[in-house]
Amino acid sequence: MSGVPFPIEQGHVRAFARALGEDEVVVEPTFLIAFAQFDPDWPLRMRPGQPWNGSGAGPGESSGGGGGLHAEQDFEYFRPIRVGETLTARKRQGRTWQKSGRSGVLNFTERLTDFYDADDQLVARSTSVSVMIVKEEDR
Repeated sequence: MSGVPFPIEQGHVRAFARALGEDEVVVEPTFLIAFAQFDPDWPLRMRPGQPWNGSGAGPGESSGGGGGLHAEQDFEYFRPIRVGETLTARKRQGRTWQKSGRSGVLNFTERLTDFYDADDQLVARSTSVSVMIVKEEDR
């Protein structure tokens, strides 16, 4: 089964740790979020020659993001991640559900990313939940 390679490079781990105010080069519990820099489908990733959210190309310009909210992020580890290894990330859809709110219907979407080592053993899982508000006038 294919996936996206995610190299656990010492420099990347160090930069992440320093951003958290740490001096020690260790893979922090939230380091898996750094996979976004390697994910070709990540909507906030810069692409040369294309406007992107926060590009500053002009007032209010964006890449046309969906306008959703990041509601939750969870990381589950099955063994420690080691600097120098390359993991393979495999993304899949999780659950979807709805709730009614004051502003309209809230659509929740769960996305899972499983990280495998060179022996194809599951090392970690990231679960992300996003929410989109469907306003009354849009239904």
